[in-house]
Amino acid sequence: MYQCKRSGTVATISSSQSLGCENQADFLKSVESCFGNGQPRIVVDLGSVPLMDSAGLEALLEARNRCSKLGGSIVLARPNALCRDILRINEVDRELNVFEDIVNAMGSFAK
Repeated sequence: MYQCKRSGTVATISSSQSLGCENQADFLKSVESCFGNGQPRIVVDLGSVPLMDSAGLEALLEARNRCSKLGGSIVLARPNALCRDILRINEVDRELNVFEDIVNAMGSFAK
């Protein structure tokens, strides 16, 4: 289960599940639940996500596209070493900003 929490104008999505084909739709529903009035600003907290597969990477890019259509953006925070490698190898880290912690990820929207 993916949870969306709002802190001011920034929403954070977190989960302890892997991000993959079995829960790709749930992740995207959670992203859409974070959409409110105005431009969506979403941090995906990967701190407790043990693994992601190609469907998970596609879901992240689809979430980015949906946010962009509304004038917003999505960033990633706290990926473990394995998830960071998966993002790097598949060059998704070139498509999405990745931060080491939540504070910097949330602060990136202030720039």
